[in-house]
Amino acid sequence: MNKTVLTKIFIVIIILILVAIIKPWYTLDETEQGVILQFGKPISVVPKSGFHLKLPYPLQVVYTFEKRILDYDSPPEEVITQDKKTLVIDNYVRWSIVDPLRFLQTVVSESGALSRIDDIVYSELRSEIGKIALFDLVSKERRKVMDVVTKNSNQKALAFGIQIVDVGIKRADLPQQNEEAVFQRMKTERERQAKQYRSEGQEEAIKLKAETNKEKTLILAEADKQAKILRGEGEAQALRIYAGAYKQNPEFYTFLKTLETYQSSFTDKDVLVLTPESEFLRYLRQSQQENPPPTSASQ
Repeated sequence: MNKTVLTKIFIVIIILILVAIIKPWYTLDETEQGVILQFGKPISVVPKSGFHLKLPYPLQVVYTFEKRILDYDSPPEEVITQDKKTLVIDNYVRWSIVDPLRFLQTVVSESGALSRIDDIVYSELRSEIGKIALFDLVSKERRKVMDVVTKNSNQKALAFGIQIVDVGIKRADLPQQNEEAVFQRMKTERERQAKQYRSEGQEEAIKLKAETNKEKTLILAEADKQAKILRGEGEAQALRIYAGAYKQNPEFYTFLKTLETYQSSFTDKDVLVLTPESEFLRYLRQSQQENPPPTSASQ
C-alpha cells in the first residue's frame, strides 16, 4: 500500500470523525417536538417527527420537548373553605406543551414548568375552595369547582406555552381537630333530612287516609241509596202481588192473613185478653160452630 492510499484513508477517517462531532442532522420521535436555536436564539419550531437536517454544531442546537399529556402530582397543601374549615388537598394536574418556543423562552425545562404549574393551580384552588362551604365541596360541588380551577389555570398557563388539561383532587383530608366538628355537622344534617322525610311521609299518609275515608263514605252512601231503592221496589212489587191476590179472593186473603196473625200471636209467653165477640177470634168461633165439642153423652 503506497503513501497516497494511506493519505486518502486518513482523510476519510478525519472527515467521518468531524461529521460525527458536528452532527448536521437530528431525528424526532413521534412523541417529541423540537425547537432549533442558532447562536443561542430560537429560529424555528419543528412539530413533525422523523429525520431532519441542521447546521453543524455549535451553529445550531436542537431542544426536544414532549408532545404527550404529562401528569403531575402536587404535594398536599392546606386550603380554607368558605365556612373557615381547613382542608389538606392532594391534587393532580394533567398538562401538555402546546407552544415549545414560548415554553423554552419562559420556563426552559419541565422542572421549571412544574414549579409554575404548582403555583398557578394552588392559587386557583385556594381561591375557588374559599368560595364554597366544606359540606358542598365534599358532597356535590367538587366537579364544578375543579372545572373552574382547570379553566382559570389553563388561561394563566398558556403564557408559558403550557395547556392545563385537567385538575382533580385525589384526596381531601381534614386536620384532626376539625374531623369531629365536621362529623357532628354531617350527622345533624342527616337527622334533619330524616325528620323532613318522615314529616312528608306522615303528611302523605294523612292525605291518602282522608281520601280513602271520603271514597269509603261515598261508596257506602251509594250502596245504602241503592239498597233503599231496591227495597222500595221490592216492597212495591210485593204490595202489587198482595193486591192482585186480594182482588181475586178477598175472603181467602183475609183468612190467610188472620191465620198468619194467629201463628205469630199465640205463643207460650204471650197473654191476650179478648172478649168472645172480638173480631180477632171470628175464624176461631166459626171453626167451633162448624165442629162443636162433643157432649158428655156422645163421649
